This record gives sequence, structure tokens and C-alpha cells, in this order.
Amino acid sequence: MDPIVNDLTILAATVNGSGSQSANLVLTRAIFSMGIPVAPKNVFPSNIEGLPTWYDLRVSARGYQARRAQHDLLIARNPQTWTHDLAAVVAGGAVVHDDVFLASGVREDVEYFPVPFGRLGKTRIASDSLRKQLTNMIYVGVVAGLLGIPFDNLVTGIERTLATKPKAWPVNIDAVRVGYGYWEENFSDRPISHVLRPVVGGTDGLVLVDGNQAAALGCVMGGCTVAAWYPITPSSSLCESLTGYADRFRTDPETGERRIAIVQAEDELAAAGMAIGAGWAGARAMTATSGPGISLMAEFAGLAYYAEVPVVVFDIQRLGPSTGLPTRTSQGDLGFAYRLGHGDTRHLVLLPGTAEECYEFAQRAFDLADRFQTPVLVLSDLDLGMNLWMSRPFDYPEAPFDRGKVLTVDDLERLEGDWARYRDVDGDGIPYRTWPGTPHPNAGYFTRGSGHDDRARYTESPEAYQANMDRLARKHRGARTAVPGPVTVSGGSALGLIAFGSTHHAVVEARDELAARGLPVDYLRLRALPIAPEVADFVAAHERVYVVEQNRDGQLLEILSEELPAELVARLRSIRHYDGQPIAAAAVAAPLLALEAVCV
Repeated sequence: MDPIVNDLTILAATVNGSGSQSANLVLTRAIFSMGIPVAPKNVFPSNIEGLPTWYDLRVSARGYQARRAQHDLLIARNPQTWTHDLAAVVAGGAVVHDDVFLASGVREDVEYFPVPFGRLGKTRIASDSLRKQLTNMIYVGVVAGLLGIPFDNLVTGIERTLATKPKAWPVNIDAVRVGYGYWEENFSDRPISHVLRPVVGGTDGLVLVDGNQAAALGCVMGGCTVAAWYPITPSSSLCESLTGYADRFRTDPETGERRIAIVQAEDELAAAGMAIGAGWAGARAMTATSGPGISLMAEFAGLAYYAEVPVVVFDIQRLGPSTGLPTRTSQGDLGFAYRLGHGDTRHLVLLPGTAEECYEFAQRAFDLADRFQTPVLVLSDLDLGMNLWMSRPFDYPEAPFDRGKVLTVDDLERLEGDWARYRDVDGDGIPYRTWPGTPHPNAGYFTRGSGHDDRARYTESPEAYQANMDRLARKHRGARTAVPGPVTVSGGSALGLIAFGSTHHAVVEARDELAARGLPVDYLRLRALPIAPEVADFVAAHERVYVVEQNRDGQLLEILSEELPAELVARLRSIRHYDGQPIAAAAVAAPLLALEAVCV
């Protein structure tokens, strides 16, 4: 049979702390430099060293970015997971493994390529201190030989992966050459069922970037001047990247001082308080965290909502409840984040689905926070935030910042004191504000998290409280057409799909699979809360609509059921994936087919 070209999944099964990440990134970037689309997923444990880790590299000529449950090529370097990993290889697949692994339970329907990694490392790698890490580069060379990756592309992968460490290039190239030479001597006459072939221009104009990097760059371009944070997986790299970008692009040319104040707080509660305080003072301020941190920030989020203080909060979701599985992905914070705070509280929530949207929505979040004088939460997840994604290069922002309804000295002179901090004069629910330090005697006001009237005076009047809450609700409703609108792909099908965030990539592939089976399905990707008017129109146009999300309880389905007209709710069906692994196309297509079979 002819080999399958540019369509396979590689699984590297190693041990955390062994330095395998660099080897896996070299493979990823080498294949990408051949013009072939890639989609890597790093599944790592929550400890520092010793537990199993997997790197799932999808290679797809069609550019699919979702995970696949089975693998065509296994790189087995962890004896603890050998049997488990071997079971996930498709029949006819290939297995590159350490030659000391026991053959018990060995399958007969796969091809084995045993490699003496330990001996090669000891005899061919001179550096004692780097031998552990460089031994992983040996499997890069073996896999390159098996799949047909040109050596020049491997060099490119090394140079891009170790871009800040050019002195390390030669030893890594030598280690890869050891593996490539071992393939030539032992396996070059043994073809496998998959090969890679360069595609001219296949990835031209694309870059590899993770969502946290993209969001951090968006914060810089969005005018962020204060960031307060506390480290927590999987959000830490967002603020770490922000620090790096600030040092490169936001420093005083004369003093060299950073123009973005970045503070590591003592905990997430303090980080939220610092960011909200900075937002009150007129700064564009943000914090980044994950589920446990969001829990701690609930009280401050309610304060910012009720006192109407702008702030941006990035929630890079992981698996809960409680500590949960800190290094697994989820969309389980949606319902909590939307209503974060006690009492009647609802926030603006942005739901990026691509790395490019992480960049764009970070900028829009600051504009929306200022315009609506409220917290804006940006919900990404571990899969989108920490894995590399193919993306177009980001556009430089041309539009000016939207600072919202801020009164200047000239405005205050014209009003002659006739303004009230919490008064709605335009009918949109958004009051006017001043920035602290505005040099005018009428600029000052009290900021109240307790009951207040439109002039910010303390009151326990039932009428004043209800009027204030009605105004906040009016402001929230008005945001429906200001937040990023949904993206719809329709072809006149009676069936629809609604999804958000990183689930998008599985839906794209699942729709192709369903169409190939004669079941076309229309698609709406939700990009923000509150839901836009187009969502109701989409549901009304379809007999059944499947809501796909990565949480147990169908949180988006619950929100849609609350906010859509009652006659449309009966059309909704739920498809849920919540094992912590990035969702695959099969996790969308298979349940939908099963549910449709019942309906028919």
C-alpha cells in the first residue's frame, strides 16, 4: 500500500523533568518548517519531576487543530506507561521504544523500532551535565529518518526552539545526528505507513504561538499599564510573557525603566485588589489567574461590578472543583465567572477560540472595561493558553483606545457641578466618571460598594437600591451588541451546533466528518456573554441545536436556557466533554450521531 502522506499523530511518552519538551518542540517546528500544518498538545503532570508526561503532535494536511484519540507513531520512553501507551497506537502503526522495555503484552499488529537510548547517550554524548536532556534529541533523529524529515528542517527546528541559546545549537544538532545515523544503520530499509513530504508554501504567512503569549501581547497593545498577579497553572505564563514584552517594547528610552507596573502579589485576592485599585485610579489594569484564584476574587469582583470600576481578569481555565487536576484543560468556570460575586451580579465575559482572538480580545477587554465601567473576564483554557497554535501574524492596532465616559476639566466647568457619579443621563445605563486627581473642585466623588444613590451618597432606600440595580441591568443588556459577536456558518441545515473557546477546533473537524456521512450541520461559535441577539435567531432557524462544551453540567446550555425565549429552549441539546483532555472531533460527532438516531 502507498504510505499516507502528511496525515498522522505522533505521541511522545516520557517522564516529567527529563527535558523532553525541547525535543518535542524541535520535531514540531521542523515539521512546520516543511510547510505542513501541525497541532501540538502537551499533557503534563502537576509535579516537577518523575510522573508521566505526553506530547501529542497532530500533523494534518487539512490543517485540523483538534486532538485525536489514537496515534500512528509512538515514541515510548516511559516504562511505567508502556502498556497503556501501546494500546493507543492504531493497527499498522509504528513504535519507537527503548530497547530495554519488556515485550510482555506486545501487540503483533504494529511495527517496532527498538533503540538503545541509554547506550547511545553514554557512548555518543560527551556532556555529563546535558546527557539526560540530549538523549531525547536522539529520538528526534530516529523519527526524522522514519518519516522523511530533511535534516535541514531539524536544524531549523533546533534554532527556533533554542533561539535564545545559540551556543546550545551544536550539541543538540550532534545529538539529533546520532539518532539519524542509528536510523540509517538499522531501519532505513523498513518503511512505515506514514511519511512526511514538504509542501511549498503550506504554512507561509503563519506563525506558531500559544494563547497566553498572544494575550500578553494583546495587553501591551491594549494599553495595559498595571498588572498584578499571583502564579498559578495554567495562567502564569501570561504574566511572565507580559513581563518579557514590557521589557522589550514598553520601557522609557531615557531611563530604561519599564512603563508597565507588574506586581507579583502575595495571593490572588491581593492581586485582584491591586488591579481594581489601579483601575479606579484611571490605569488600564489587569490580573490573570485560574479557577481557584477566581474563587478568591469573587468578593472583589462584586465590588468592582457594583462600584463600577473597570478591570480586566484573565481566567485560563483548568479542571476543578477545588484543586482538581491543575494541568488538565476545562471550560468549567463559565457559569461561575459570568455571575462572579454574591447577589445579582453579571459580568461581561469574552470567549476567545483562537490565538489570534486571545490577542484581539485582550485589547477589546480594556476598551469594554472602560466603556462599561465594569470588570471584563476573558476566559481561555489550558489547551488554548499553553499549547502552540498556528496563527496569522497579528495586526497592529490602528483604532484609538475607548476610555468611555470620562469628564474632563472643561466638561466639569460646563456642567457647573450638575453631575452625579451614578446617574444615567443617556439611557444606556452607563454613568459618567472622573479620574482621581482631575484638577477641578467638582471632580471628586465617593466610590461605594454599599447602598448608594445616583450622587454616590450612602443610602438604604429601597427605591434607590432598586433603581441602581435596574440601571446596572440596563447597562449589561446594552453590552450584547458591544461585545464580540458570534461567528456563524450556515448552509440551510435543520441541525445546528453552538460551541465556544477551544472547542471550536474539534467542531470544525466534526462538521466535516458529519457532512461526509450525509449529515450537514450549521454552526454558531459564541464569542462573548451576554449572548448576542443573533443567538436566538440561530436557534429559531434550526429544529435541534447541539450545545458543545467542556464541562460536566452543561453550563452554557444553562445560560442559554435562562436568556433565550422559552419557546426556543426545547430545541437545545447538550454534548459535554469533561475528562481533562482536549476535546477531539469524535467527542462531538459520535454523541451527535447517537442523539440524532434517537430523534429519528
